[in-house]
Amino acid sequence: MYEKTYPSKRFKHTLEFLNKHINTTESILDLGVKNPLSKLMTSQGFNVTNTSGEDLDVDFSSVTTSKTEVVTAFEIFEHLLAPLNILKEIKSDKLVASIPLNLWFAPAYRSKTDKWDRHYHEFEDWQFDWLLEKAGWEIKDSAKWTNPIKKIGIRPILRSFTPRYYIVYAERKK
Repeated sequence: MYEKTYPSKRFKHTLEFLNKHINTTESILDLGVKNPLSKLMTSQGFNVTNTSGEDLDVDFSSVTTSKTEVVTAFEIFEHLLAPLNILKEIKSDKLVASIPLNLWFAPAYRSKTDKWDRHYHEFEDWQFDWLLEKAGWEIKDSAKWTNPIKKIGIRPILRSFTPRYYIVYAERKK
């Protein structure tokens, strides 16, 4: 993971947003296996437990049995066929989640070598908001940022001003 590029800008924005809404004393269940971002979160004082690689489309046990106060999901929901299901099953009252936004000038991401590294969904912000609302979440804050790349061409120029990532802080509706 990240053999060729380390997403320092995405991680910086994600950590700033997380620090804005979540206290390091709150326990976090991070959806997805341990990764560079979850390790960075831990090094910054967050109490993070990761899921263990189960298929979150069909196995909800990690969120139904978790006693954590917060669930984080950073670039996870686009890989699921039916993210509504796990979003409804989360028992924690707080959610911080980010997604890559659909870019009209680029096809959905698909790894040819790793079946887990594929985007089934690439949302527009309103679609993700609607998904969270339908799953019983109320968005309290959100942010977007770009992801420019150091290449020459039309797509790199478009990436310099078109938001690529969307992050939300939501609370479970009472």
